[in-house]
Amino acid sequence: MGSDLVEVSINTIKMLAIFLMMIQAVPMLVWVERRGSAFIQRRFGPNRVGPLGLFQLLADAVKFIFKENFVPKNAVKFLYLAAPVLALIPAALTFTAIPLSTPVEVASFELFGQSWGPYVFQFRGFEMNIGIIYILGVGSLGVYGLLIAGWASGNKYSLLGAIRASAQMISYELALGLSIVGILMIYGTFDLVELIGSQTGHLQFSFSGKEYHVGFLPNWGIFFQPLGALLFLVSAFAESNRLPFDLPEAEAELVAGFHTEYGGFKMLVFFMGEYGHMMVASALFAIFYLGGYHIPFVSVDSVKEFFLSTEMFGTSTLASLMTALVFHLSLLFKVIFLLWVFVWVRWTLPRFKYDRLMSLGWKTMLPWALVNTIVTALFIYYSKVSG
Repeated sequence: MGSDLVEVSINTIKMLAIFLMMIQAVPMLVWVERRGSAFIQRRFGPNRVGPLGLFQLLADAVKFIFKENFVPKNAVKFLYLAAPVLALIPAALTFTAIPLSTPVEVASFELFGQSWGPYVFQFRGFEMNIGIIYILGVGSLGVYGLLIAGWASGNKYSLLGAIRASAQMISYELALGLSIVGILMIYGTFDLVELIGSQTGHLQFSFSGKEYHVGFLPNWGIFFQPLGALLFLVSAFAESNRLPFDLPEAEAELVAGFHTEYGGFKMLVFFMGEYGHMMVASALFAIFYLGGYHIPFVSVDSVKEFFLSTEMFGTSTLASLMTALVFHLSLLFKVIFLLWVFVWVRWTLPRFKYDRLMSLGWKTMLPWALVNTIVTALFIYYSKVSG
C-alpha cells in the first residue's frame, strides 16, 4: 500500500475512487441501454423525468432502495442475502487491477514541516505483474454468486437458471482463455502495462527474415489476432450473460432465471455485477486488441512535454497528472464504444436455443481457439527460425 502515510492514504483513496467509478457508471449504462434500445426500436425511451430522462435513474434508485425487503419462505436466508454481494465482488476486484492510464509522478514536496516524496502512483487499484492471471481467476468466481442465488432462493426456476449460468460460464471460459493465448505469445508478457506498451507506434512485424512496416496502422493486437479478438468478444458476451447468450435469464421458460426471487436493492446489486463484468470485458478487449490507453501515433513523452510547456500545467506533477487524464480519456472512449456494442447486439440479435449455445461453445469456439493458438505458435516459431 505504500511506505509512508501520504502514499498509503492516496493509494487507499485511489482504490475507493476506482470502485466508485465502476459503481457510478452502472446508472449511466442503464440509461444508455434504455435510450439506445428505444432508438433502435423507433421509440423515445426515458424522456419525462429530467432532461433527456436522466433523472429517471435517480427515481429508479430511490424505488429500489425503498422496496420491501422480503425473503422467500423456502430460502436459505444467509446465502440468499449473500449471493448478490458474491456476484458483485469479483467484478469490483478485477476492475481495480486494470491499468486505466499512465502512472502519475509526484515530485517531492513539503507538508507539516516534513519532506515527502517523490512518488509514482499507478492509475489502477493495485499493481501486479501477472494481472491477466489474477483477472481471469477472480473474474471466474462470479458464477458462484449466481449459483448460490439460484439454489438459496428455494425456487426451481431460479435453480435451473443458476445451473444454466454455471454450465455456460464454464463452457465459454475455455474459449475465452484460449483466445488470449495468441496475444500473450506474440507480446510475451502477462503484465498488462507491458502488453499495452508493446502496442505503441505503427504496425510492424518480422516474417521469413524480413521486417515489415505499415505506417498508417497502429501496432494493435487486433491486426495480429483478428480471430482471437472475435473469439474473445463472443466469449465475453457469454461470460456476462448478455444477449444472445442470456439463457440463465430466459423469461419465456424461466420467469427471470436465477434472480426470480430477488427484488429491490438486492436486484440492483445483481445489475451492478453484470454491468461490472461488461466493463471489465470491454477494458480487457481494449487492452489486448486496441492498444489500451495509448493514443495511436501519440507518445506519452510528447503529451507530457506539451503540458510542461504551458503556463498553467508547467510543473512536473501537474503535467504528469494531465497526461494521465488524457490517456485515461483515450481508454474511456474505447471502453464506451465497446459497451455500446454490448447494447447494440442485445437489441439486434435474438436469443439462442440452449443446445445451440452449448454447441457453439464446445464445437465451434473451442476448436477455433485451439486452431488460433497453434497457428500463432507456428508463425512465431517460423519467424524466429527463418530470422
